[in-house]
Amino acid sequence: MADSSTETLFETPLASLHRELGGRMVPFAGYLMPVQYPAGIMAEHLHCRAAASLFDVSHMGQAELIGEGAAAALERVTPADVQSLKPGRQKYGLLTTDDGGILDDFMVANLGERLFLVVNASRKHVDLPRIESALPAGVTLRPLPDRALIALQGPGAVAAIATLAPGIAELPFMGVGSFNIAGVAALVSRSGYTGEDGVEVSVPAEQAEAFARAVLALPGVLPAGLGARDSLRLEAGLCLYGNDIDETTSAVEAALTWTIGKRRRTEWNFPGADRVRDELANGAKRLRVGIRPEGRQPARGHTPIHTPGGVAPQGAPVNSAIGEITSGGFGPSLNGPMAMGYVARDHAADGTALELMVRGKALPAVVAPMPFIPHRYAR
Repeated sequence: MADSSTETLFETPLASLHRELGGRMVPFAGYLMPVQYPAGIMAEHLHCRAAASLFDVSHMGQAELIGEGAAAALERVTPADVQSLKPGRQKYGLLTTDDGGILDDFMVANLGERLFLVVNASRKHVDLPRIESALPAGVTLRPLPDRALIALQGPGAVAAIATLAPGIAELPFMGVGSFNIAGVAALVSRSGYTGEDGVEVSVPAEQAEAFARAVLALPGVLPAGLGARDSLRLEAGLCLYGNDIDETTSAVEAALTWTIGKRRRTEWNFPGADRVRDELANGAKRLRVGIRPEGRQPARGHTPIHTPGGVAPQGAPVNSAIGEITSGGFGPSLNGPMAMGYVARDHAADGTALELMVRGKALPAVVAPMPFIPHRYAR
């Protein structure tokens, strides 16, 4: 992404509402987005875990694939099994590079006559041309820049929004449906990025503010910004593209092999299949793990990870790093510091002792299972 200080920043359809609510706007993925509101990140995070929080995620890229054979066409750029996705269902997948890296992570929903895609804001300029380049005649990719995306997350989210559209309560986890909500035609998926139950709602951009106001008027619903979204997803052990996964990391290294369809592991006909197949058979050199620093001090992204006492892996110079933190911070629900990152495979087992080099000092830490806070998705 270009330096946000020199590029032209986009705004979402909810920008004026964010300002009205006291949102502190910061550059993110080419957009001006609210990082927090006056309540603060800690309060917004805890409210999402206790009740329901509204997040603006309209910066994400939305598109649809139309035409017979759309699912098979999409499989040309992803190891996900898209053809088995039933109508009214959604799944998480990866777009992979020809050498086995992760181009992006994305969501795909089967809407019957078409597939609905959501990709990351910082990658939509890469993802959409990549998908389009793989399409056969008769399958069309249609970007949807005129739509907003709003997430309502938390244990009270579905009960709240179901007062406006009762059918939403019947959606299973990763279920998708069309609903009329406060006079707005909305596409709703029971999914999210917080580890909590909730929904993500795609609405026409020109109706987004009216929709958001109607949801914010529901009992127990408060706005939350990017700061709480980040601490929530880290507690849930969920990857952020550009931090925890990128074009250098593979699905195996990132502990995302579950996104590779069973059938796809017999066909091996997706981009980067050779690398993935080799790492599945022989092990990856490094693995993404959860990390719990001792004490209260968080360790942020790019913090080097060492073995305790500077004992280096065999053949490596003493004090050489065995990995690096990719995301780290303080978990308000965990009530302590947490991180994820990559370590050499020999050091990836739960309970392995580590040292994190924070401002030149060695901070004791341990490899810990993720999620740090249990998921509470609808089942």
